[in-house]
Amino acid sequence: MTERPLLAVDAPSLYFRAFHGIPESAARTTAGEPVNAIRGFLDMIAQLVRTRRPDRLVCTLDADWRPAWRVALVPSYKRHRVAHGAVEEVPAALEKQVPVLLEVLKAVGIPAFGVPGYEADDVLGTLAATQPAPVEVVSGDRDLFQLVDDARGTRLLYCGRGVAKLEDSDNAAVEAKYGVPARWYADFAAMRGDPSDGLPGVPGVGEKTAARLIARYGGVDEILAALDDKDAGFAPGLRVKLDAARDYLAAALPVCRVALDVPLPPFDATLPAAPVDGDALLALAERWNLAGSARRLIDALAG
Repeated sequence: MTERPLLAVDAPSLYFRAFHGIPESAARTTAGEPVNAIRGFLDMIAQLVRTRRPDRLVCTLDADWRPAWRVALVPSYKRHRVAHGAVEEVPAALEKQVPVLLEVLKAVGIPAFGVPGYEADDVLGTLAATQPAPVEVVSGDRDLFQLVDDARGTRLLYCGRGVAKLEDSDNAAVEAKYGVPARWYADFAAMRGDPSDGLPGVPGVGEKTAARLIARYGGVDEILAALDDKDAGFAPGLRVKLDAARDYLAAALPVCRVALDVPLPPFDATLPAAPVDGDALLALAERWNLAGSARRLIDALAG
């Protein structure tokens, strides 16, 4: 195990947070174009580099934010977030900033990629499963608590309240927060449901009941197997609810589970000590009024 971590960053989670956290009026080019998401994202990365001292860093992207294979299993998956066709509803002012942000990351030398057919979460899961430990996953998506693995050296730096208030989560933190070990978090989420992802959950089974079931029986497969045992101790009403939800749970569990076997493209995660293309970075900083954020990131890399 290496001493310094790989930072595996959920880029959409952070740039959405930056976009909504910094007013457009506070970060514009001289021509009036908003750059709040770019500035905020770069500042977050600079702070993470300063505070976590990684030796590797990768930013992951949603090459497919609503994969067809997940929709086939649970048709309501993220349906409410569709703008039209298969396009995600994204504020126009943010959509225009993402290509510029990717140009900046390329000039700095930080790899940023997605994989067709998969979400950023799946790329993060595969990085956590395949890259030398320790791995610190950075995201505001609580689904990624399932990746926490003390034995392997995988933690979630949960930024639900911002990068300045990271929740550095090991298995004990997940259990304290949700009442289930990290390895059962996807099972917990499938039963509880998640309106933000269009997952209905099992009617009548909320967080407390889901956690209590997992504590007693294990994951979804073990719970459903126990249903067939008349002496398993289920309350009659709960047994009926779970029995009626068998088909839903069979479909929802693989939707909730993060893929760990995504075919990753070649990449070099080594954290650069200086920008790989200083001229390109300077031109981008001047064009998009990013000098301050670019300087803070360069200083963090050099430190």
